[in-house]
Amino acid sequence: MAAISLQGITKSWGEAQAVKGIDFEVKSGDFTVLLGPSGCGKSTTLRLIAGLDIPTTGTIRIGERDVTRLPPAQRKIAMVFQSYALFPHLNVRDNILFGVRVRKEPKQNFEPRLKRVADILGLSHLLDRRPGQLSGGQQQRVALGRAIIADAPVCLMDEPLSNLDAQLRQEMRREIRALQQQLEMTMIYVTHDQTEAMSMADQVILLRDGKIEQNAPPAELYAQPATEFAARFIGTPPMNLLPLAQEAAGLVIAGSGGPVVAAGSGNEQWQLGLRPEHIRLADAGVAAVVETVEYFGADTIVGARAGAATVLVRAPGQLTLRAGDQVRLAWDAGHQYFFDRQTGMRRHPG
Repeated sequence: MAAISLQGITKSWGEAQAVKGIDFEVKSGDFTVLLGPSGCGKSTTLRLIAGLDIPTTGTIRIGERDVTRLPPAQRKIAMVFQSYALFPHLNVRDNILFGVRVRKEPKQNFEPRLKRVADILGLSHLLDRRPGQLSGGQQQRVALGRAIIADAPVCLMDEPLSNLDAQLRQEMRREIRALQQQLEMTMIYVTHDQTEAMSMADQVILLRDGKIEQNAPPAELYAQPATEFAARFIGTPPMNLLPLAQEAAGLVIAGSGGPVVAAGSGNEQWQLGLRPEHIRLADAGVAAVVETVEYFGADTIVGARAGAATVLVRAPGQLTLRAGDQVRLAWDAGHQYFFDRQTGMRRHPG
C-alpha cells in the first residue's frame, strides 16, 4: 500500500487553467473519490497522478517517492479507464495478461496470478472468450483484472461504470468497494455521480472549477456542507436554498410572512438551506401551496410554493395530496443551514 500526496498542483494549457492549486492527502489503503461536475478538473487531476500529464507547478508523492516527473511505468500504479480498452482479437486470458507480458515480467508467475485474479472476479469460466462475447459487466471485470494482476499498491479509476446501466452500476459499485478492501489497495476514483461517491468512499474530494470545494468523509460532506455548492451538489433531491427577508422579529422565508427562522438583523444576504427529508407536513409552520407530487414507492417528493420559492419535501410512503392543496411546512431548527448569497459560504447565526 502507498499514501498519495499532492501539494500546490496546477495544470495549464496556455491561457486555460484546468487545475488551480490543489492540495490533498490520501491515506494508505483508503478509497478516495474525486467528485464534481464536468470540467471541474477531476480527470485532469487523476491523469497528473498517473503521469499521463505533468503538472505545471506542484509536487506529487506516492509513498516516499517524488513522482512528479516520472513516467507512468515508474509510478507503480494501475489504472482503469472509462472505456474498457479491451483488445477484441484477444481472449479474456490474454487481455488480463497483456500488461505483465509487455513489462516482460517472469512467465512462471503468470498462471498463479491469473488464477488468483480470475477467482476474485468470477472470470475463471470466461478466460477463453473474447470481449465481444461478454456482457458489459463482464468486460468491466476484465478491465479490473488487468489492473489487479499488476499487483500495484495504487489503483486509479476514471469513471469506470459510466457505460453500464443503473442496476449493473449498483452491483459493480459493491464489487469494486469489496475488492478494494479485500486487496487493501489505495484507490482514487473519479466520478460525477454523487451516489457512487457517497456509497463507496472513505474520503470525498469535491472539485469545482479546478479547485477543491470541500474535502471530507461522505457523512460529513452531507451533514456539514461548507458551501452552497457542496450543499446543492450532494443529496437527491438537492438541498432547498430559500431566499430570506428581514422582518421586525428576525429573518423569514422571503414572501412567506413567517414564522421567523433566525433571530437578529443584518443578515438579509443569507439564504436558508433545508434538506427535503428534514421538512415535514404539519399543522403549523410556513404556509405553502402544493405544485407537484411525485410518488417513488418508498417515498413521495412534494414540491410546494412557499413565499418566493419552491420547496421540495421528501415524505415517507404515498400521500393523497394534489396540486393546489394548502399545506404547512415545519422542521427542527437543528436541521437549518445558512449560506451567504454573495460568497456561497456557510454561515452560523448568533
